[in-house]
Amino acid sequence: MKRFTLHILAAATAVLAHGTALAELTIGVVLPLTGPASGLGIPMGNTVKMWPATIGGEKVKVIVLDDATDPTKGVQAARRLISEDKVDVIVGSGATPVAIPIADVAAEAKTVQLALSPVGLPPGKDAWTFRLPQSNTVMATAMVAHMQKQGVKSVGFLGYTDAYGEQWLQALTPLLEKAGIKLLGAERFARADTSVTAQALKLVAANPDAMVIVASGSGAAMPQLGVLDRGFKGKIYQTHAAATKDLMRVGGKAVEGTFVTSGPVVVAEQLPDTHPSKALGMKFNAEYEKMAGAGLRNQFAAHMWDVYLMLDKVVPAALKKGKTGTPEFRAALKDALESTPALAVTHGVLDYSPTDHWGFRPDTGVVMKVVGGEWKLER
Repeated sequence: MKRFTLHILAAATAVLAHGTALAELTIGVVLPLTGPASGLGIPMGNTVKMWPATIGGEKVKVIVLDDATDPTKGVQAARRLISEDKVDVIVGSGATPVAIPIADVAAEAKTVQLALSPVGLPPGKDAWTFRLPQSNTVMATAMVAHMQKQGVKSVGFLGYTDAYGEQWLQALTPLLEKAGIKLLGAERFARADTSVTAQALKLVAANPDAMVIVASGSGAAMPQLGVLDRGFKGKIYQTHAAATKDLMRVGGKAVEGTFVTSGPVVVAEQLPDTHPSKALGMKFNAEYEKMAGAGLRNQFAAHMWDVYLMLDKVVPAALKKGKTGTPEFRAALKDALESTPALAVTHGVLDYSPTDHWGFRPDTGVVMKVVGGEWKLER
């Protein structure tokens, strides 16, 4: 299992100079650095390397494991982090099918999981899981509102066979019904599939006004090209898992005009000056692109930065009730996440509570359009 550890020593040197020693906050990170969802995991891993030497005043040890977009490997990684590394918090996975079983491990160990995908869990099963991405319902709300403005009356659905695709369909269907938009067909495909010819033929034959494609990273282009190759001429919508330049890199000119839901950070410069995430988003994008390359900002990298912003806020409160490395601290961290006042992050305003481990308001999502190979905020 691929593993690397970031053990930042600069903080320790500074503290020793003052004659005191900091406790160590141990963070276990599980990411799809390889496999079908690597387009999400790699940017997240890049951002981990941007974290400062201390979080919440504590020296930080970060252990990163690759789940290879495999639920079994993700569970193995999470158990290893808890049993061997005694982590204070688990971050991940960036792939929904992997993050779901990790939630069970986190709950069993009474360790906070900061999920990097919009995992839908049964009531009561998310007691120790907090999500950093916007929920599928938040994003579907933005998507359907945009459809109404565009005069869309019918849609086709083409999405993953796994939990991400299923949960998007569940979130989207009632919103379409409420808006009076007909769902003319729903077809599915696996993340590893290289063609959607049969599914595309059925959906194009139904002649919807718009097509909703639920896929992620560079894999989001393939199904879109599939329906275009079958002659589809209507509008195409992609979800927040496709909010990366990989869509344009793989799809080329064929994806021009595509509408993509996203958190506000991707188009931070285009936000109103009053938006709570504008300054934070612009600063993060500048630093990330300085490291990763111009134009490579994306939804996923920013989620990992928001992990840092949230932990930096809640760790001091948790330390008042327990030392890092103890059950008391882990329980206190959960309590602190549920009770901390609303916090502006790059993706909006997070406001967790004991009954809401999603945090983002329904109006958090935005819709972007691919124009000239760049993102343009739809207003």
